[in-house]
Amino acid sequence: MKSHISKNFTLRGLRVNLLLLAVVGNLVYSFSARAGFNGTLTVEIDGFKNKEGQVCASIFANSQGFPNQRDRVLQRQCTKITDIPVKITFENLPASSYAVAVMHDQNKDLILNRNSLGMPTEGFGFSRNPEVTTKPPKFSEATFLLAGPNTKVNVQLKYL
Repeated sequence: MKSHISKNFTLRGLRVNLLLLAVVGNLVYSFSARAGFNGTLTVEIDGFKNKEGQVCASIFANSQGFPNQRDRVLQRQCTKITDIPVKITFENLPASSYAVAVMHDQNKDLILNRNSLGMPTEGFGFSRNPEVTTKPPKFSEATFLLAGPNTKVNVQLKYL
């Protein structure tokens, strides 16, 4: 009788292990299938103090150059401010982690203008809306995951 019981437990254990492997395998397959796709990112920007000029959004794929080195930007778009909030859409982005830097370019010179103390004189913002005090946020503070066909991030502009 004892050997019959231990065989029963062994078979049940094998069934449970096979079931767990199947579930984990499906999860891994599902994630890897998603990781190979390209998605759309919509950046919704609000908090404008006026509608002058344009707003520019830049996507960074890593910390190098974030948030203000233009030569390190993965994609960038600028658009005239008509309706608020402004929506800027980036298409065909591979699944990955990104951070977005936004500026309200009031004079359309494509530069975040600063005063003599180095403080921005135009509006700015970042994905995940991190606290900004005396320096820009780190990439890790603004990072989000694009892991679906449509991802939306909200950016609230700040003016100093």
